[in-house]
Amino acid sequence: MKKKVTLKQIAKELDVSISTVSKALKNSIEISEDTRQKVQAFAKLYNYRPNNIALSLKNRKTKTIGIIIPEIVHHFFSKVISGIEKEALSRGYNVIVGLSNESFSNEVINMEMLANGSIDGFILSVSKETMLLQDYHHLTETINQGMPVVMFDRVINEINCDKVIVDDFEGAVKATNKLIENGCKKIGLITTKDYINVGKLRTQGYLKALEDHQIFPEPDFILKVDDEKLSEENLESLEKEIESFFKANKNLDGIVAVNEIYAITAMKVARKLKIKIPESLQVIGFTDGVLSKHAVPSLTTVSQHASQMGEKAAELLINNLEREDEEEVYETFTIQTDLIERESTK
Repeated sequence: MKKKVTLKQIAKELDVSISTVSKALKNSIEISEDTRQKVQAFAKLYNYRPNNIALSLKNRKTKTIGIIIPEIVHHFFSKVISGIEKEALSRGYNVIVGLSNESFSNEVINMEMLANGSIDGFILSVSKETMLLQDYHHLTETINQGMPVVMFDRVINEINCDKVIVDDFEGAVKATNKLIENGCKKIGLITTKDYINVGKLRTQGYLKALEDHQIFPEPDFILKVDDEKLSEENLESLEKEIESFFKANKNLDGIVAVNEIYAITAMKVARKLKIKIPESLQVIGFTDGVLSKHAVPSLTTVSQHASQMGEKAAELLINNLEREDEEEVYETFTIQTDLIERESTK
């Protein structure tokens, strides 16, 4: 069986651009007869078949960006979309939003559907199931066919593309340091399972801050929650798990929660258990959404500047789309966090 190749591999083998290969395979008159014959012969020899993902190349602009996000009812992702749309519209592009619902298959289907001539490039945050399965074929095939991709927030380090990330590690260091400065000595962490890179980095930041202050990290003080408990129908189960965590660790005087829902739920459970916030327990979360501002007490939080993240992701993608040369230069842009102090800390 002959090895299947991509447009990118053909271009590299023949020392021409991806666009030249694509045009040659379509018998474009823009390409010399000699080049067309070489490309077509090579493609035939290696049994090349166009992939149904990412066939919108630079000679066929739609001026539309495809966005794929894991959740739609989420302050962080809605703010990212707002930032993407602001930058895109200012540069003459429209956006289409697809929803993976944290599903690998939904993510693949969305990419296939949007890439079938509807868009020029993708901005996406990878679903939790994709990260768990570690199956990235739809991403590599899309990029290899010549369609640019920008990842944000949840990114895959092994994939060569532009990325926009938050400094999750440093954000957790700031949060933990704040609790230590406020006199907390028994600080717990409510986080995700380790396959989610955002939760993993925030966990590492929490541990680093404890280490820097020579505080021994107690394994019992770390609660790793199943992601399914973030859904609305499972919030009661999340409350029960956090309640058990508090009852098993009655000396906790500080909590770092890696997202807004975990933090707000922790405060709700603390009130139920007659634990006073911030007098007996101080809480810091991530995201700085509507819930953080209007919770009682209001939540001290790490702001991730989601709108700025969206604007930067759109800027990177559009710059790539409008670049004249075929040089592959990828950038990872890191957005710094800020700690916004409210009533849940002293």
